[in-house]
Amino acid sequence: MQPDSTIPLVDWKKLREFMIRIFTAVDMPEEDAIIEADSLIWANLRGVDSHGVVRVPWYVDNVALGVMNPRPNMRVIAETPATVFLEADKAFGPVATVHATELAMSRAAATGVGWVLIRNLTHQGAIGQYAQMIARQDMIGLVVCAGQPNMVPYGAKVSGMGNNPIAICVPADHHHHVLLDMATSLVALGKVLVARESGVPMPEGWGMDKDGNPTTDPSQLAALMPMAGPKGSGMALVFECLSSVLASNALVLPVLTGAFSGQKVSSSHVAQKAPHNQNSFVVALKIECFTGLNEFKAGVDDLIDAIKDLPKAAGFDEIAMPGELEERRCAERMKTGIPVPPGTVNGLKAIATRFGLELPPPLA
Repeated sequence: MQPDSTIPLVDWKKLREFMIRIFTAVDMPEEDAIIEADSLIWANLRGVDSHGVVRVPWYVDNVALGVMNPRPNMRVIAETPATVFLEADKAFGPVATVHATELAMSRAAATGVGWVLIRNLTHQGAIGQYAQMIARQDMIGLVVCAGQPNMVPYGAKVSGMGNNPIAICVPADHHHHVLLDMATSLVALGKVLVARESGVPMPEGWGMDKDGNPTTDPSQLAALMPMAGPKGSGMALVFECLSSVLASNALVLPVLTGAFSGQKVSSSHVAQKAPHNQNSFVVALKIECFTGLNEFKAGVDDLIDAIKDLPKAAGFDEIAMPGELEERRCAERMKTGIPVPPGTVNGLKAIATRFGLELPPPLA
């Protein structure tokens, strides 16, 4: 979905500074505010606007509600030479996950693999950034996030599973790192938010309304549809097991059984929204445990070249690799600016007024 040409473009550096001021205004330490702003800018620059500045008003509201903790007491619950179990204490997702990613990389450097399980964090943002952090240190990165029910399991008519995303980043040499970052739903929920904020309908097939009927109205969406039917549904289930169940912090079961709302989900009762919460795990793998680093990266380059040299299908000028188009968009938006939809502009203006902040041009 391309932004309308009338949507204002904001210089990314000015938008970043504005967001840092917002996050410090809600009592976040400056170093954490920088991490959070950088996470959102990373997404916006790459065109993943569903996980960028559009989220800021929601974050501010959730801090006020006590759902998101700007000063968490993160602590290690258990650890081994290769694993860490991290309690995030409702931390902003990027703050907790950057810390977890650093832990995973240090474990991998020492043992060959680092696996960090994160419990009780809040919205993680675009998880590809953490896998990319690992690949930039010449390791293979894997990140999975599990959330509360917002997707229809294959065969159901109401939400009963999170659209739990996965990101894998593989380092290359001359090419961009291969970065696969995808939700297990057909689209990320944030894209629905962008459609709503932009005042445009959703494409058909994105989701259902509360009655289990297909809808193109983003304001009526009650549940997303799984990617590739049973495949996306099955992946989401496994990721809930590996994240939430393993962390003893189940997110789906309490909603479906009525432990949260007191009413079990049925054909006449849609799942009630529980307080926002997520679980995740981050894995870093040391390539030299299996092969030479340069040999591996050259092999990835050769594979990319071979795929790109294949005959092109009708309507295609090239065969793009996962993450490649986003890298190009990043270079473009660093020059032209980041689009901010009208609904988000209004939310940012309200925040600026509340905290006495100056809006970046051309939003002022």
